[in-house]
This record gives sequence, C-alpha cells and structure tokens, in this order.
Amino acid sequence: MVMGSLPEQVDVAVIGGGVGGYVAAIRAAQLGKSVALVEKEKLGGHCLNYACIPSKTLIHISDIFYQAQHSQKFGINVQGASIDAKKMLDWRMSVSKKLEDGVAFLCKSNGIDVLKGTGTFLSSSSIQLTDGVTLEFKKAIIATGSNPTALKGFEFGDGIIDYKQALMLDHIPKTMLIIGAGYVAVEIGTLYAKLGTQVTVLARSDVLSHFDRDAVELVKGRMVELGVKIATGVTPTSRNGSAVSLSDGSKVDAETIVVATGLSPYTKELGLENTKVKLDDKGFITVDKALQTSDPNILAVGDVIGEPLLAHKAIRQGVIAGEVAAGQHSAYENLVVPAVIFSDPEIAIAGSVEESEGIKVTKFPLTALGRSIALGSTNGFVKIAYEDDGLVKGVEIVSPDANSMIAEAALAIEMGATIEDIADTIHPHPTYSEAIQEAAEAALGRPVHFFYGKPSG
Repeated sequence: MVMGSLPEQVDVAVIGGGVGGYVAAIRAAQLGKSVALVEKEKLGGHCLNYACIPSKTLIHISDIFYQAQHSQKFGINVQGASIDAKKMLDWRMSVSKKLEDGVAFLCKSNGIDVLKGTGTFLSSSSIQLTDGVTLEFKKAIIATGSNPTALKGFEFGDGIIDYKQALMLDHIPKTMLIIGAGYVAVEIGTLYAKLGTQVTVLARSDVLSHFDRDAVELVKGRMVELGVKIATGVTPTSRNGSAVSLSDGSKVDAETIVVATGLSPYTKELGLENTKVKLDDKGFITVDKALQTSDPNILAVGDVIGEPLLAHKAIRQGVIAGEVAAGQHSAYENLVVPAVIFSDPEIAIAGSVEESEGIKVTKFPLTALGRSIALGSTNGFVKIAYEDDGLVKGVEIVSPDANSMIAEAALAIEMGATIEDIADTIHPHPTYSEAIQEAAEAALGRPVHFFYGKPSG
C-alpha cells in the first residue's frame, strides 16, 4: 500500500504503536494482510519509551550504585562513589531509542506502513488521519493504552510530574514526594532512595494494598531501611510552594512531587461515537474472548480494555487480535497473567495464593536457601497454593530474580501441573529457583532443607 491518495484502503488498521499495537500489526502482516499502524509519538509506546524499560533500566543503575556503597560485608570498600545523572539519563534514553528503532525495523521488514499522527474513527470502516487522509479498513484494532491519572488540586506542571517524567529527570532530587502507593510508587521511590533522594510515599490506605501482606511487609521494611518515609491513611490537601499539607495536619517538604495514583484508558478523541464500540462504567472498551468489541469491524487490546494493565498481557492480546483480524479463530483464554513488582526484594505472582476452602498454601523461606545465604539476600520466600489433588493454583515469589522465576509458575498453571510435577523436576543448584521446588516438596510433606515440625500420623 502506498499512502498519499484519498482515500486509502487497508485490510487491517491498528491505532497505537505500543507493545499491544505493533505486535498485532506484525501478526496480521505475517498472515498476509495489508496493515497500517498509526502512532502519534514513538513506536513501542509507553512501555519501551516511558515506563517498563526505562524504569527497570534506572532501577538496575540504582542497584549498582547502592551496592557499590554497601558491600563492606563482602570485603568490598568503595570510597567516594558518585552518580552522573545526565549520563544515567543518556543511557536510559539510548536503550529506549535502540528498542524503538528495532520495532521500526520489524514493521518495515513485515511490510507494515507506519503512519505518524493520530487516528479518529469516521465510521466503522474508516479513520481520519492527522494529515487529512481517510484510511478505509476491513478490520481495525484499538491499542491506544492508558495515561497517568491526574489528581485534583495537584495537576501536572510546576514541579508536579507523572511517572513518565520521573523517569526522565537529568538530576537527582534532594527530596521527593510520591502521591500514591501502588507498584509504580514503590519502584520509583525505591530507585530514588538508592540514589540518595529523601523520599516520602503517601498511601491513602497502605502500600501495595491489593497484594499479599506477607510480601508487602518485607518490601515496606526494606523501603524504611533505605530511608523512605511511608505515610499511610493520609491524603494531600493543599500545596504552598514545596510544602504539601496532609489530611492528618502534618506537612511534607518536597522539591519534586510525583503523582502516581493510577492509569486511565486513552479513548478520547478516537471518535468512538461514530462506531458501535461500547465502554464500561470505568471508561474501558468492552470486548469478548476474541478481543472483539461491540462493533464487528473493530477489536481492542491492552490497557484500553481494562485490568490488568500490564505490557505482557497486551503483547499476548496483540497476537490474538492480529490473528482474529486476519480471519483466524483465535481467542484470549489464558488462565493467568503473571505480575512483577521490581521492588527490593522483587515480588512476582501468578494466580492467587490466598487460602480458602479446598486450597492449601505452603511457604518456603529464603533463609533456608544456599544461594540466598551466599549472596546475603535472605529477605524473601516462595508460596505455592494448590488444590487437594495437588493442582497448582498460584505461586508467589519474593526474591531477587523473581521476575525470571515466575515464568515457571505461569507455565505450571497454564498446563495444569501439580505440586508433584514441580517437586520432581530437577532445578539447578545453587539458584533461587530451587525455592519453588523446595516449597513443592514441603507441600507434599517431604521437606528437606527446612524443618516445619514433625509430621502428624
């Protein structure tokens, strides 16, 4: 397809070039469809350019910097360690640029037309592009993602920033206030605390309020150890310069204020009123298992269709949507979407580890693991939830490298594995992954490296 004349026609039009959108475009193109991908900013979207990749890049840098100053127990003494914030930012930006260029190469290699600008639906079969071109399509996929939610009285600007801007600073703030206590707040707060910033986190209820408290208490304890001040059960009421007044009558002084109170689906200015697409009461686009909206010509994937707002969920849905748009009978029927918080220690979870009728939970502590003891990182555990017949229903890992280990748990749940399957699988030694096997062994009543008490009977 060659753009330039009016109107243009394409088999599949994708609005949004983030991880869900570009994956959908590539999959549809692989299946022989002509594809146009509309992106107003950068290919890779928020994940590659403003969120997932940048945050984990900076977290890694902050870990190196912190460890350089706190490794005396290993016999390592570093004097005068310093951080060059501009070089740190340059590296973070170069990583995003390299990945963005990689996505552009993949799109070009797959014959996808990447159109810079916005797309607004004129009907259920056409889109108005920024340059005035009308793009007609057989199928469209909405992958516009989400935006940081603004907070009344603390609108962005004049020293108040969102998580994207917090990951693009060319200096290390002396003081930082983070309004919100979800995983974004925990990751950013921990990262800057390790770089030397005095961080205060405001939690309306508590830190990571929707996560297992056993895991959260370890993370909160570590944050406090790093110097992070955590104020729970409070909200900000007003601001006067750098001073922020709180609902309990106290004040916090911060040169940088980060609002991290959540994400909202990006559906404005899409012209959805000109289609049959429907939204739920929270503003997310409603879809079925085939990711089909209420409009037969339009599909949607990723953050814009609701929780969980995770990049890897969007990637999987992008594959499915690309196949459905190309005429295949695919469906999004995954049993579990693993989640990872890059806190210290990391928290990773697949499924649920809550005890209930017919569900048992076993916990193995890292204090009994050789790898953890060797590296001085015993702050964590593995929990496995399973049914009476041994079917694995959930796994939670609180540990270094939890981000990598959780994939085993997701696979176990998807394939219907049992705790015996995990226990009888040889895990390499000495690794953190052995903790998963050890937890499974304990669930079977045959623990080796931790004493749970003498078995009854």
